[in-house]
Amino acid sequence: MNVIAQPPTSPKRHQIVPSGLLGMIIFTLTEMMFFLALISSFLIIKARSSVWPPLDQPRLPIEMTAFNTILLLLSGVLLFKGARAFSKKETSSKSFMLSAIVLAAAFVLLQGYEWVALITAGLTLTSSSLGSFFYTIVGLHALHALIAIGMLIYIYRRLLMGTLTESILWTTEVFWYFVVGVWPILYWQVYLA
Repeated sequence: MNVIAQPPTSPKRHQIVPSGLLGMIIFTLTEMMFFLALISSFLIIKARSSVWPPLDQPRLPIEMTAFNTILLLLSGVLLFKGARAFSKKETSSKSFMLSAIVLAAAFVLLQGYEWVALITAGLTLTSSSLGSFFYTIVGLHALHALIAIGMLIYIYRRLLMGTLTESILWTTEVFWYFVVGVWPILYWQVYLA
């Protein structure tokens, strides 16, 4: 009787951090460096300018954008509450997450309204260094916000279907918190400084 020797099995590895989450953490770290480079360039150009902002350019809407910043920060808080409710298997996670999506969408829509008003007032990509940097920095943030909103909608749909996993939720949270967290810095440097 021939006994076929089985190859030794390797012990099952325990995953410390889900792959999607690790990938998103690495991605957001590179995006942070990207935004830091944009802000650094903006600050250098601004420091070299004798008059800032340029006199012939419209002023940025500080008050409206402050309100918009509050909406974005609240969206982050609601996602946090929704994620904690999800981990405790509470049904309130649905309302928290839906509210986070609504506030996130309101943020982007108000940014769009702001852009239309600024373009109408004469601030364009080619009107000045302020316009170039403003639309590049804020526009790239808006693009990140739109992508993150898509991710929020995706996890909300999975939540409704009962197929949302903590790994997918964590991955989305990291990206949304990046979008929410980088905005106050952009607001401070572009609008207020």
